[in-house]
Amino acid sequence: MAALDRSRKELTLEKDILTVIAEASGNFSKSQKKISQYIIENYDKAAFMTAVRLAHFVGVSESTVVRFAGELGYDSYPQMRRALQDMIRNKLTSVQRIKVAKDIMDSSDILTHVLSSDIDKIRQTMEEADSGEFAQAVEAIVQAKNIYIIGMRSSSFLASFMGFNFGLIFNNSRLITECPDNEVFERLLMLSEGDVLIAISFPRYSKRTLKAMQYARDVGAKIIGITDGQLSPLVNLADILLFSRSDMISFLDTLVAPHSLVNALIVAVSEKAPVDLYARFERLEQIWDEYGVYEQI
Repeated sequence: MAALDRSRKELTLEKDILTVIAEASGNFSKSQKKISQYIIENYDKAAFMTAVRLAHFVGVSESTVVRFAGELGYDSYPQMRRALQDMIRNKLTSVQRIKVAKDIMDSSDILTHVLSSDIDKIRQTMEEADSGEFAQAVEAIVQAKNIYIIGMRSSSFLASFMGFNFGLIFNNSRLITECPDNEVFERLLMLSEGDVLIAISFPRYSKRTLKAMQYARDVGAKIIGITDGQLSPLVNLADILLFSRSDMISFLDTLVAPHSLVNALIVAVSEKAPVDLYARFERLEQIWDEYGVYEQI
């Protein structure tokens, strides 16, 4: 029975929550049908409601809302709410995001709200991290003939940060960030079997990144996807997946936890890189000093 419960929960987490609701609807009580109807019609608002608030709007008890989450196969109401948030983050426009943010954020203490959210996302990322996938990613990067890093739109700064640091470690890393659609393929022209493409994308997901991943798959390169969860479109294209929690704050997504994951990947790769890092950085320090790269304090 425990194995069946685990299997059910795993299937639940892999599906869009509206699909989960539709599949389970035949077993709903009258109160559960009211909850499901409200969520279907107001999922953008329900995604950020506490169990108490959702119960108030639907006209049922808080315990009924909590049991509803369990009926769908979630471990808790907060897990069901996260599933709703994951689903809508790529659906809402910037204008809709701003409206939702006004409902959920305490405007008198935005600093605390944002910092607390970032701390929570790092904690969730750490708890959910797959050390096996992480080790595979490190090994694939270290063994690659060439390393391509792609990140567009809001993910471009993560790709640039990784590209800058990989450039200090490797001689074979190439960075692809903002460029016209057709130029993506020109920059990937030499990508081939034995190479690795590191694709970074968080909601709202970039079509150019997905097209680059499809091209990499077609030419036989290994693909490492860095994204936010199982519902991401990167899941179907990547060979190795590294997940990190992000969160919607007004019109933007906070990417503090993904940045922390990128930091960890850079550090882990640097320890296994087949180069003498000490000698390399000793030479770099000499160059930086000679040409006055950094201000002397």
